[in-house]
Amino acid sequence: MKIELHEIPVRDVAEGYIDNDKDGCCTGYGGKLNIRPAFQREFIYDDDKRKKVINTVRKNFPLNVMYWIRNDSDTFEMLDGQQRTISLCQYVHDIFSIDSKLFSNLTKPEQEIILNYKLMIYICDGDDKEKLDWFRIINVAGIELAPQEMRNAVYTGTWLADAKRRFSKTNCPAFEMAKDYLSGSSTRQDYLETALKWIAKRDNMKTIEDYMSKHQHDKNANELWLYFQNVINWVKVIFPKYRREMKGLEWGFLYERFQGNNYDVEELEKKIITLMEDDDVTRNSGIYEYLLGGEEKCLSIRKFTPRMIRAAYERQKGICVKCGKHFEINEMHADHITPWSKGGRTTAENCNMLCAACNRSKSNK
Repeated sequence: MKIELHEIPVRDVAEGYIDNDKDGCCTGYGGKLNIRPAFQREFIYDDDKRKKVINTVRKNFPLNVMYWIRNDSDTFEMLDGQQRTISLCQYVHDIFSIDSKLFSNLTKPEQEIILNYKLMIYICDGDDKEKLDWFRIINVAGIELAPQEMRNAVYTGTWLADAKRRFSKTNCPAFEMAKDYLSGSSTRQDYLETALKWIAKRDNMKTIEDYMSKHQHDKNANELWLYFQNVINWVKVIFPKYRREMKGLEWGFLYERFQGNNYDVEELEKKIITLMEDDDVTRNSGIYEYLLGGEEKCLSIRKFTPRMIRAAYERQKGICVKCGKHFEINEMHADHITPWSKGGRTTAENCNMLCAACNRSKSNK
């Protein structure tokens, strides 16, 4: 790969700046620079980081070098430096202010300092593989790439562009519909990763990469978007009252397991209230899977304390209540006399000691 260092003023880079959030197109340098090619992440700088970039330039302090890729048509793609470049372009075009001042509010000399600031840019020539390999190597400044951002660098095309439009933008459709049910950030690709994980599981694929590889050249991501909507709408119908414990659950996996069941929504709500108030339930987020048809282990029922276990052991004199043999305390397991599912509590009075073999045979029934 051939690499040459160039000094390009901010005024040239910001010339003709366009950022079309709908189709993901972001260009500068008179339309010749693709600031956000397919392998790049979304713009994620907050106000504080943007301010630091602008102040660095205003004070004529050195800004870290950037990397561009030269295409055959003498156009360019941003390899590294997207966040800093967009920050500068947005400020020059009055898209945000600093200390209540837009760029247009600055004096002419203050504006010229910014516009004349020379960015240190390495322009690289190479093939597609070299571009991506170099991107992985040099994209270490700032925030580390997330796994889904790396996948996006490989499976580019119209399908990915449509998927990112729905799942990866600020206030994108997925955010508006399901922000209360998903963990992470849309701009860091967490929403897209979650949707892909769900649909890959549905299609019996081992990895997200398998799904992206199969659909990379599709014209759109309609299948993914429709499936995602089905999952979220199903959740909202089955559990119409939202609680914070619902955020971040693997709803797509639960949808595949239980979507065919017919539930009494009002009865589910009553059970949720009861379980939320149960001190023995230590994992409230597991209530939903448990009620849909999961096992008691989803709830992480409170365990007997060492004091309760010692009291039960002494009461039984070390004798297993099932097989009648004597064991040391470390060879035995505490068990509910009346199962929790039948109203038994995790109390000293409801504690039985079983040997490991008997406890195992009981659990297997």
